[in-house]
Amino acid sequence: MKEASRFEKIAARCWNLLNEGKPFTPIFVVGTMSIYHAADLMGGHAWTWLIGLTAVLPLFVVYYVYDYPLFLRNYLWIPYVVFLIVWSFADASLLLLASGLYFFFTVFFWGTLYYHLRIGTSWWNFTRFWKLVLKNSDSTSGNAQEQLPKCFLLLSVWEYASQQIDQGAALAPLCGALWLFAAGVWLFSWILHRNLFDWQPEIIPTYTNNVPSPTAPVSDKVYVIVIDGMRKDRFEAVNAPFLKRLRAQGTEFAQMETVYPARTVVCFTSMLTGTYPFEHGIRSNMVWKLGAKVETIFDSLRKVGKTGRLLGIAHLVDSFGDDVETVTAVMPNDLADRYIIERAKRIVEEQNPDLLVVQLIATDQTGHSRGVLYDEYIEKIEEADALIAEFVAWLEERGELERATLIVCADHGQADGIGGHGHLDEGERYVPFFLYGPAIEAGKRVDEKKSLVSLAPTIAYLLGAPYPSHSRGPVLIEAMRKEESDEEAARHRLFAGAQ
Repeated sequence: MKEASRFEKIAARCWNLLNEGKPFTPIFVVGTMSIYHAADLMGGHAWTWLIGLTAVLPLFVVYYVYDYPLFLRNYLWIPYVVFLIVWSFADASLLLLASGLYFFFTVFFWGTLYYHLRIGTSWWNFTRFWKLVLKNSDSTSGNAQEQLPKCFLLLSVWEYASQQIDQGAALAPLCGALWLFAAGVWLFSWILHRNLFDWQPEIIPTYTNNVPSPTAPVSDKVYVIVIDGMRKDRFEAVNAPFLKRLRAQGTEFAQMETVYPARTVVCFTSMLTGTYPFEHGIRSNMVWKLGAKVETIFDSLRKVGKTGRLLGIAHLVDSFGDDVETVTAVMPNDLADRYIIERAKRIVEEQNPDLLVVQLIATDQTGHSRGVLYDEYIEKIEEADALIAEFVAWLEERGELERATLIVCADHGQADGIGGHGHLDEGERYVPFFLYGPAIEAGKRVDEKKSLVSLAPTIAYLLGAPYPSHSRGPVLIEAMRKEESDEEAARHRLFAGAQ
């Protein structure tokens, strides 16, 4: 399997400018106005509508700062209606152009052409994708119910200001009135988010302290298999005999909560640092400054002379740099996970890392391109089950599992629509998570709510490494066999007494 090329890594970052809702909105609005006024540009009369941009800039800032995911998007029409009432202005041809460009981009360019070229989706994918775009609830560019009212208001204010300037209106009073309106939209947004945006997971306020930092390893190896985007309720519905048997013979955490926002790079960074975006600095898939700001589990392992590798897509390089073995995401989706498993075997053979984290991507890509409530999504989880069974059997034949721990989980779930994830709609928040191995309790289920930030300190505990510097998640000590946890406690007492 090919690694992600330098071009693919750069292209992935560029694509996030159009995929993430925050940068998409201004890019789309500016692009639409440029097309609408193309004749003015070619005729040398561009100055009026470019000056009109001055009047709408504060509104761009408001809509960049405030997402309107889930039910909050229903409130976006209120500022637009107020604008229509106060200024009595609507340019139907501009709004029709914007609507056409938006659905062309999302349904045909993204949902059909992009997915066909990247993962081999059918040329007929648009027949389903338009429905997914209309239902999508997360703040990406594919959320029609958020993007359209935002873009309509920005375009209308901009065009109104441009026409007024063209008719000789003074810029200062015009900007003053529209900036006052933008201030009202900001206040409206602030009130909404302060009072209604209340579904984010709770932040663990202290650093990892429920178990002393380990003085000796509990396991020789740890293998973490992350089925990207595997929704918990859909996992329960699938025929996945191997994974469900593994779960039954190990310890399951039935209320494992992902982090906010539940974007892939954010989730992996939180999982492998043990802390949250405000601390590790990765706040979306659009990474403006490369590298996590805090120690990762890979840094912790290096302190005790151990190695770890993350096998994943190009996006993850933005956070973990050289600790990532990249895989290309440009391949038929039916082959992606197979190639990743074969690459994982090669890493074990050639590098023999103490920690190997493997990201399977086909389930997530199917959710994004075909939706999570269809049979194709179920089939991808079942394929992952068979591939993981093969990989584990291969490890066992090599004797790699004698003192190893297996961890299987998802980084986030997926919502209805284009498999959105980020703002914790139904299906995103809770993920499958279970451990298996000789150091792990068998047949145990923990129903207490836990967080994925516990993954890094739990790996550190298992491998006898210090917790990452800013790790906040408690070690999942409930999963450890009692004799293992008792031995570690005794070692800690002995070590403390020697000091």
